[in-house]
Amino acid sequence: QVQLVESGGGLVQPGGSLRLSCAASGSIFSLYDMGWYRQAPGKQRELVARVTRGGSTNYADSVKGRFTISRDNAKNTVLVQMNSLKFEDTAVYYCFADVRTSPSSRRDYWGQGTQVTVSS
Repeated sequence: QVQLVESGGGLVQPGGSLRLSCAASGSIFSLYDMGWYRQAPGKQRELVARVTRGGSTNYADSVKGRFTISRDNAKNTVLVQMNSLKFEDTAVYYCFADVRTSPSSRRDYWGQGTQVTVSS
């Protein structure tokens, strides 16, 4: 099995910053894309940012220029630095990882979610 443990959520004022981190552990044969989705109340889960094993990144238009995703392949961790936070960034943020656990088994794994609240 694979576990993803997230940390770093919390309450922040508009314009503030937070950094979320996620560490993957367990039966990891190969680790492919990692990243973050978020889900606000009453809305569908949406991609925030993802990063490939080689470091290529993809961002939602709504966070471009404000969020920066990075990963440490040696530690199986992914971070997202969130700056200039807005009210609409309030959501539960979920870490995900595309993991191969054996030559014949590969799927996405998810963290438990961490709450980010932007409020004055």
